[in-house]
Amino acid sequence: MPASGKVVEGEDLAQLVDASLDLWLTAGRFDAEFSEKLAAFCGLKRARTTVSGSAANLLALTALTSTSLERPLQAGDEVLTVAAGFPTTVAPIIQNGCVPVFVDVDPHTHNVDVAKLAEAVTPKTRAIMLAHTLGNPFDLAAVSAIAKQHDLYLIEDCCDALGARFDDKPVGTFGDLATLSFYPAHHITTGEGGAVLSDSAQLIKLVESFRDWGRDCWCPPGRDNTCKKRFAQKLGDLPEGYDHKYTYAHLGYNLKMTDMQAAIGISQLAKAPRFIKARNANFDALTTAFKQAGLDEYFHLPQATPGSQPSWFGYLLTRRESAPFSREDLTTYLEQRRVGTRLLFAGNLVRQPAFAGVNYRVHGDLTNADRAMRDSFWIGVWPGIDEQRRAYMLETFVNFIRERV
Repeated sequence: MPASGKVVEGEDLAQLVDASLDLWLTAGRFDAEFSEKLAAFCGLKRARTTVSGSAANLLALTALTSTSLERPLQAGDEVLTVAAGFPTTVAPIIQNGCVPVFVDVDPHTHNVDVAKLAEAVTPKTRAIMLAHTLGNPFDLAAVSAIAKQHDLYLIEDCCDALGARFDDKPVGTFGDLATLSFYPAHHITTGEGGAVLSDSAQLIKLVESFRDWGRDCWCPPGRDNTCKKRFAQKLGDLPEGYDHKYTYAHLGYNLKMTDMQAAIGISQLAKAPRFIKARNANFDALTTAFKQAGLDEYFHLPQATPGSQPSWFGYLLTRRESAPFSREDLTTYLEQRRVGTRLLFAGNLVRQPAFAGVNYRVHGDLTNADRAMRDSFWIGVWPGIDEQRRAYMLETFVNFIRERV
């Protein structure tokens, strides 16, 4: 029982075959359809696909550095983030010359401690970039208020949280930009893949520019002269009428999704409500079973953020300090019996080797991030986990307690 996995079915294969028969190997008609449907599903006006959730985070943060914005991010600006998370939520901050400011997590939800987040703001602070931990939304009311009060950009990393809601609004609709991942572990999959979403036409145009080589032109692959001014513009120091298709406004990348990936995304998105319902049902069933078995004596069970409707990615357990066993004892036991486990990603990011020598700031202490690094792990709730497998998972936990305690 792996902690995460994909559910792919016949219609996914049919979509893939349909796209492959076009032999249109870059983004095309399927990508356009997927982007439109994805934006609608997420309650936003615009979506642009890319090669991964990590690339989506890179594009979202990098878009805010464009000098075409009235107040672009600049090297040395501070971006508030959380210490206990995934590295590629934070890497784009550093890669763009900005300074990540690490804030501790709340021990109950393992999302950012909003009181400490508010305290961390300085005159150098220009943005907030946070992920919704394991599909559990962070307190979007409080974080949005902080962003509004201090005129900060807000990027919501929703890679683990497709379909989650806060105050009955979809996650991703509170910030300036939102990101998603379609890696096989996530709620829907395109194999590799991700997306950036926004209601802002300006920001999405910038995301598209950085995604598509940095060009100023917005024509889709295979299309020319959408603006009707391809040879009738004067930009920068280029000659009058220089081909707009080869005019570059940014130092960009090539991070486009293929049409074959997007084709699978279309069929997967249609099943997203079913997948989300199964994940949440597994979460609720595990909570009930763990409490009935008395396992909450040994573990802090996961809690939803007040006011949220999570779309659970995993079932996070934190060993109580009074428990007479280590996390490693338990996870080794589970893995040997084929119950897959995962840690809370990087634990405390500032203790990771990659962050040695990096310019960052820590606000306050990171006690709870250290605790998660030492004592937290999660097990699966993905749709491949059924009643029989849940029963086996519970039995394995109970057997461990009987044998060790």
